[in-house]
Amino acid sequence: MSKQKSVWEEFFTGKRSGGHRSSAEEFISREAREKLFHLDGGKTLLDFGCGAGELLVYYALEYEKLVGADFSESMLDEASKRIRARKCENITLILADDETVWEKLGSSFDRITAAGVIQYLTDEEVDNFISNASEYLNKEGKIVLFDLLNPRLYPLWRIGYLSRNFGCWKIFCKIGFETFSVVSASLNNRPRDILGYTHKPCIIESIANKHGFKMEYVQSMYYEYKYHAIMSRE
Repeated sequence: MSKQKSVWEEFFTGKRSGGHRSSAEEFISREAREKLFHLDGGKTLLDFGCGAGELLVYYALEYEKLVGADFSESMLDEASKRIRARKCENITLILADDETVWEKLGSSFDRITAAGVIQYLTDEEVDNFISNASEYLNKEGKIVLFDLLNPRLYPLWRIGYLSRNFGCWKIFCKIGFETFSVVSASLNNRPRDILGYTHKPCIIESIANKHGFKMEYVQSMYYEYKYHAIMSRE
């Protein structure tokens, strides 16, 4: 396991929420509807990095069989509670990361998705993920990667430029804080950004093309600094 991966596993230890912009059920419901629109059908779904299952229980209303996978035991524990409360009997949960999930699957899927997860993978690991996912994807299936960090917009969001009440002084202070955080992380041999890596859409598209997929780039409705990558077979 890489040092950065171990840092992120440590970061998520004990966490019980998926880090959505709002934990209000109304917001999660709207976010789920957006993602279901882009998933666009199918009967079976693998949700890699399902976290606490906030979106998964909404997906369950549209799919016959679902598997939710995550490397965090605390997240899966929360997802299990949510699934029982919603009486979603069509969901199976498994404890796994991007390397071990494939050996734990017993079937292929119409849709394979990951939301807010790809940011914790390097370009090489994304390549491996898509390669493995393609082996477990049904003929007319899609791989849909949600909420990738846009390298052009994410830095602007970090310094507050995209906020509704931004100002020059606030931005100056944020730049100073961000610079301090990066230097501190470097000195302590930790990731520069606990939210992970940004990914250029053109790089993700080239990886998709390499594995026989065409990719559609879509801006996220609810996170102005994120985008979705929708992959279908050529």
